[in-house]
Amino acid sequence: MDIVGLIQDPSAWVALITLVVMEVVLGIDNLIFISILTNKLPPEHREKARKIGIGLALIMRLALLGTVAWIVQLTAPVFELFGHGYSWKDMILIGGGLFLVWKATKEIHHNVDPAEHGEDFIAKSTTTGFAAAIGQILLLDLVFSVDSIITAVGMTPHLPIMFVAVIAAVTVMLVAANPLANFIEKNPTIVMLALAFLLMIGTTLIAEGMGFHVPKGYVYTAMAFSAAVEVLNMIVRNRRKKAAGGH
Repeated sequence: MDIVGLIQDPSAWVALITLVVMEVVLGIDNLIFISILTNKLPPEHREKARKIGIGLALIMRLALLGTVAWIVQLTAPVFELFGHGYSWKDMILIGGGLFLVWKATKEIHHNVDPAEHGEDFIAKSTTTGFAAAIGQILLLDLVFSVDSIITAVGMTPHLPIMFVAVIAAVTVMLVAANPLANFIEKNPTIVMLALAFLLMIGTTLIAEGMGFHVPKGYVYTAMAFSAAVEVLNMIVRNRRKKAAGGH
């Protein structure tokens, strides 16, 4: 179907809206990771790192869409272990999940007892820190991009719709990046909650890679519920501070 036909097709618009929403939701995982990672850089380099990280995500996803026939083949089993066939997609998800679990656990440990670990390796120097942050963002971009594109292929056969959805979702990420990162930085308890989200997302990726389907609705509902509880805690803390200040 050509572009004009897609524009005139109501089902194409429904597919586009659905795919944009899905891509935005999937992008939350990536955005949380980018926010936490870039907040460890010197302040003058944070926004630049976020823009580069999100820009790389866009380039990678558009490039993968250009090789969509090859991407689909990543779901074909490469070898079998304990009765389960593992594809390249599974191995990418498992590798990315292990990295997220390691990174989140390391950061949680560092936040709980920073004196024991000294300075984090990401912030040792501006040059090394910036390169390390971009490298880790690029690694997770790859994992989330492969998962995102394969999901998109399963929802619509039309490449133009996929391209528009990816660009729209990444634009939302770009707009939300700084406010989210600043909010996380100003609220220490949010940092721990975000790290817990990354730990859960990493575990989910590993489970998916090993053939255990975890409905994403459950994951994001749990994240939304936890975030809502934390917002209530923040409101209570702020009111107590104001009440204490008033006396």
